[in-house]
Amino acid sequence: MTLKIFAALCASVLLTSCVSSKIYEDLKAENEALKSENESLMAQWDTVKGSNTLGLEKLQKELEDVISEKTALAMELAATKNNYDRLKTSYDALEANSSSALTENLSRNRDLLKQLEDKEKALAAEANRLSALQKQLNARSKRVEELELLIATKDAQMDALKNAISAALTNFEGKGLTVEQRNGKVYVSMENKLLFESGSWAVNARGREAVVALGRVLAQNPDIAVLIEGHTDNVPYGGSGNLTDNWDLSTKRATAIVHILLENGTIEKTNLTAAGRGEFAPIASNETVEGRAKNRRIEVILTPKLDVLSQLLEK
Repeated sequence: MTLKIFAALCASVLLTSCVSSKIYEDLKAENEALKSENESLMAQWDTVKGSNTLGLEKLQKELEDVISEKTALAMELAATKNNYDRLKTSYDALEANSSSALTENLSRNRDLLKQLEDKEKALAAEANRLSALQKQLNARSKRVEELELLIATKDAQMDALKNAISAALTNFEGKGLTVEQRNGKVYVSMENKLLFESGSWAVNARGREAVVALGRVLAQNPDIAVLIEGHTDNVPYGGSGNLTDNWDLSTKRATAIVHILLENGTIEKTNLTAAGRGEFAPIASNETVEGRAKNRRIEVILTPKLDVLSQLLEK
């Protein structure tokens, strides 16, 4: 605007050469003033322009920094979002798997708990069964001990009985009489030559002595069962009377021994049994005289009463 004014003034001067000096000087002064003002304004413009340029550059730098920071934040946001999406996916998968696994584990744990309870019940039942068996075993062991003690007592009793009989009949042993112990029993065997005449069932005096001596020992042992067996050889009975055969004769001779034993009033009648075996339980061959003599005999078999033992066995 100032240049235009200045140009206009110059034109006016050129066109109006007749303008007065005063006016010219005034215009020149005014021109100088305007020129000075213009320079001042140009200086101010340069200052403002320079200041604006620095501010603009600063602002441009700040804008670039902001844009760079925005870009970095955007990248960080994108990375963070990717991480978030990945973590969420993993979490969702883990949650789904965990829920499924938890349900499966709960089901498995229930099954295992049920199996454990069943096994505990089975073990308890087995423990009860074993306890009952142990009680039965203890009871049986006790009965076995009682049986062993009873048997040992009976064996000792039979040993003592055998020794007592041997002592009482020592004068007859080796003279048609033997005393032996086997299978828990005592056997007193008396040949007929010690007791009877041929074909007779009457006991002679010597035989009576032996039977009476045996009776004294039996009277002191009331817990002994006494079986008297009559035996013959295989020679047919040829006597007369009420007997028909050797069986009758063997029975009659066993009964005769019982009658002599019963003369001792302290012997329990219920302990005595008479039996005839005839010729059917030989201990030697009937082909020889000696064998037939051994077969003609009375056997007194002494057995401990086993009532208590039977009761224990029945239990």
